[in-house]
Amino acid sequence: MKRSILIVDDDARVRTSVAHALGELADEVRVAEDGTRALSEFGSGRPDLLITDVRMPGVDGLELLRLVKERAPETTVVLMTAFDDLPTVATAMREGAEDFLVKPLDLRGLRNLVERIFEDRRLRNVTGAVGAVPSGDDQPLIGHDPRMIAIFKLVGQVAATRATVIVRGESGTGKELIARAIHTSSPFAQEPFVAVNCTALPATLLESELFGHVKGAFTGASADRRGRFALAEMGTIFLDEIGDTSPDFQTKLLRVLQEQEYYPIGAERPERSQARVIAATHRDLEALVASGDFRQDLYYRLRVVEIVVPPLRERVADIPPLAEHLVHKVSEAIGREPPVLSSEAVDVLTAHRWPGNVRELENCLTRAVVQASGGVVRAEHVDLGSGPSSSSAMTSLEEMEREHVAQVLMATGGHKARAAEILGVSRPRLDRLIGKYGLTDLAPGRTGQGAVSPGDG
Repeated sequence: MKRSILIVDDDARVRTSVAHALGELADEVRVAEDGTRALSEFGSGRPDLLITDVRMPGVDGLELLRLVKERAPETTVVLMTAFDDLPTVATAMREGAEDFLVKPLDLRGLRNLVERIFEDRRLRNVTGAVGAVPSGDDQPLIGHDPRMIAIFKLVGQVAATRATVIVRGESGTGKELIARAIHTSSPFAQEPFVAVNCTALPATLLESELFGHVKGAFTGASADRRGRFALAEMGTIFLDEIGDTSPDFQTKLLRVLQEQEYYPIGAERPERSQARVIAATHRDLEALVASGDFRQDLYYRLRVVEIVVPPLRERVADIPPLAEHLVHKVSEAIGREPPVLSSEAVDVLTAHRWPGNVRELENCLTRAVVQASGGVVRAEHVDLGSGPSSSSAMTSLEEMEREHVAQVLMATGGHKARAAEILGVSRPRLDRLIGKYGLTDLAPGRTGQGAVSPGDG
């Protein structure tokens, strides 16, 4: 069986090095300088494997991927780019890419990948099997670390399904962002995404919040009320901190996952749920199962697809691009030109262990942007606070949250809508945080800047 490869990149050096590295693995290796030329090369014969850059003039790599999958679905496509952002990776995997490589390329790894691709093709030809082709909004998930790239790929793959997902990782690693990325990359992106923090409500209210209730179900239930599962419709319901829920609630959630139905409180008939469930936790679920605090059958129901997010301290190379992104995000939200991060400031950021992960990094950079003068964030603007030496991890996280909310409120001049946007919370949730931490003096109620209408939340 002859093997053919087509390499597409507008950089001649990349074309040459990749062609040289793969020359002995194929009977024919062709090159093209852009997507338009690559399509014309298909007239000379469809390659078995297409390796293409993403960012190219004219027909870029993603468009080339779509066109190739329309014209020659049997051609395997691998994309490569120096820009490893989640929307690009998720789109590539959803559109049928075999893999996604980040420049500078590991040529040995590329050779291993190509050998595997050709071996898979050989086995499919021998057995007659047909390989399954895996089928958003920009998400602020950034990473060069191989584990993050693997997560980006998995997001694109699972987005095309309705599979239940569990996202695990320390607090502040961006678990909800990953859940949103799965939703916005899916065919149901126009349906609602409903997020629920399972620890934000007492156990007695969580069931009503999620499943709803009928009139007269309990004192104060003066009318029927739809729960979050009903509001999610065909979209996604995100259950954060699922590891902290009660055994009674776990039993009811298990029924939803098994039977796709639930009973509103006081109802005699069940209602159907069509929503995809994505759960998240920072807890050790295996230990909770062993201690009897988490149902084993629910554990397996949630672990259809598992995504484990590494802590920031284990992917130090991601800190500089993350910091740049967060500086621009914060500056845009408060209406200020983004300052430049000095090399000294970056050194301070990369040397810190970030026990609060990306959330702590954003908190730190919010303060830095507010304090920076002259358009530059210097090392002295990087206030790392008390760090991991705090006597209580729970206390340090609460203090971190309070300080972050206060800094954002000060930076926005008490403008609650802007502050809620920066913090990534609803305005009712922001009001609860303001009350919890006694920050009402930083955000006095005013028309258009913090008053919550009856429809909010």
